[in-house]
Amino acid sequence: MRAPVQVALLGGSFNPPHVGHLLAAHYVRATQGVDEVWLMPTFRHPFGKETVSFEHRVYMCERMCRDAAGWMKTSRVESEVGKDGRTVDTLDFLYARHPEYRFSLIIGSDILKDLPHWKDFDRIERMARVVVLNRAGYPAADRAVGPPLALVSSTAIRERLERGELPSDLVPGTVLSYAREHHLYGL
Repeated sequence: MRAPVQVALLGGSFNPPHVGHLLAAHYVRATQGVDEVWLMPTFRHPFGKETVSFEHRVYMCERMCRDAAGWMKTSRVESEVGKDGRTVDTLDFLYARHPEYRFSLIIGSDILKDLPHWKDFDRIERMARVVVLNRAGYPAADRAVGPPLALVSSTAIRERLERGELPSDLVPGTVLSYAREHHLYGL
């Protein structure tokens, strides 16, 4: 009998995707015993953040995944769940669709303060191994793993773009090219 496929889920707005997401995916793949990392752009952000369209964010993630030799993928699952963007609903959907997979959920230490507002987080922890990454600039919780990852955020990137600065040190060239082609973020 074959061992189940171990998949780590990295959700977020990916507005735009950046090197912090890449570092998180590579770190988890290298150290946490997973076979694949799936980037999961939010379809409807549960806390109401404004974003460019879901399709644009998916395409930017797909471009970012191309260099990962097949282990890093983009999932459109959030658009298929049909609910309000809650992680617990997404996990229910994924387990029904892929009962042969075992899921981990990647979150940054910056998210820990928000967990009391998440729907059924105790159930999430029963369905998926939660991997808390040490995010630079935020307190490292006892359960956080690894060194502090890059101090980068999509918000800071959008602010730089609004000032006319090209964040080529924080955003993969393929993502910036896509944003420019589609006139996203003022490019």
